[in-house]
Amino acid sequence: MKVLVPVKRVVDYNVKVRVKSDGTGVDIANVKMSMNPFDEIAVEEAVRLKEGGVATEVIAVSAGVLGCQETLRTAMAIGADRGILVETDAELQPLAVAKLLKALVEKEQPQLVILGKQAIDDDANQTGQMLAALLGWPQATFASKVVVAGDKATVTREVDGGLETLEISLPAIITTDLRLNEPRYATLPNIMKAKKKPLDNVKPDELGVDVAPRLKTLKVSEPPKRQAGVKVADVADLVEKLKNEAKVI
Repeated sequence: MKVLVPVKRVVDYNVKVRVKSDGTGVDIANVKMSMNPFDEIAVEEAVRLKEGGVATEVIAVSAGVLGCQETLRTAMAIGADRGILVETDAELQPLAVAKLLKALVEKEQPQLVILGKQAIDDDANQTGQMLAALLGWPQATFASKVVVAGDKATVTREVDGGLETLEISLPAIITTDLRLNEPRYATLPNIMKAKKKPLDNVKPDELGVDVAPRLKTLKVSEPPKRQAGVKVADVADLVEKLKNEAKVI
C-alpha cells in the first residue's frame, strides 16, 4: 500500500512573525523555515504504518519554491522513501494545492493520503477536505488515532463534544491532529541517507493544473495591542466599570 504525505514549508513555530511595513504580507527574509508541525505528525504516522507492515511505500510531496526540497529531505530523514516537489513561485492557495495533489494522486495511485489538518501560517484547514471532494474519496479529519486493516481504516477524531470514531473505506484522506503521535527526531545517519533518496521535480504545467490565485490579499496587519488591565476594589466597583466603561451590562 502506498501512502502519500503532503508537507508544507512554513515559518518555524518558534519564530515571532513580523508584518511587512507596507502591509502586503509577512516578512520571511532571513527567517528560519521548517516543516509544518501537523504535517510532521502525518509523516510520522505514515512511517509507523510502514514499520507495522501496513504500508509498503511512503511518498512525501511538497509544492512551492526550490527551498521546499529541504522540507522533503526532512520528511525522508524521518522515514519517507522518496519525495516529489511541484516547483512554483506562485502564491499557492488551498484549492490550487488540492488540485496539484489530485493530479499526483492520479499519477501515483496511493491507497491513503495523510496530511496535517492545517498549516500554521494561513490556518486555512481546507486542503484535505478539498482534495477528498475533488477525488470523491471518503475523509476523516482531525485524527487522534488511526488503525488500518485490510481495505478499511478506523479513525478516532476529535470533535467539540469529545471523540468520534469513524470507519472509512480505502482509498481515503486522513488529516492529523496534534494528539495523533509524537514525531521522532531525524538522526544524523538518517539525514545523510535522505540525501541519497530520490527526489523528483515537476512543474504545475506538467500536471495540467492552473495554480493562479483565486483570492487577493488586500492588507495584512498585526492584531491591536491589548490594553493593560486594572484592579478593582470590590464587587460594586467591578459592576460600575462593566456598566459604564466596558458597557457590557
